[in-house]
Amino acid sequence: MPLYVYEAKDEGKGCPKCNGQFEVMQHLADSPLSVCPDCGSPVHRVIQAPGLAHSKTDLHYRAKRAGFHSMKRVGRGEYEKMY
Repeated sequence: MPLYVYEAKDEGKGCPKCNGQFEVMQHLADSPLSVCPDCGSPVHRVIQAPGLAHSKTDLHYRAKRAGFHSMKRVGRGEYEKMY
């Protein structure tokens, strides 16, 4: 389930929860919240970048385990084998 971020439409009106940003886990089919679940003041959804990341360390580990080799550049045209 995606995690959505909401904040109050009018700053200063509402509870401490909706004056800052708060997160709500909702299904994709659920309609967006229009009011704060705690105080009932109007809120809107904030667009945020997704939290995607990949670990370079994990990729090296998986490649090594699969039998591949990794080369590290040490100079112009010179490489040394890391594993």
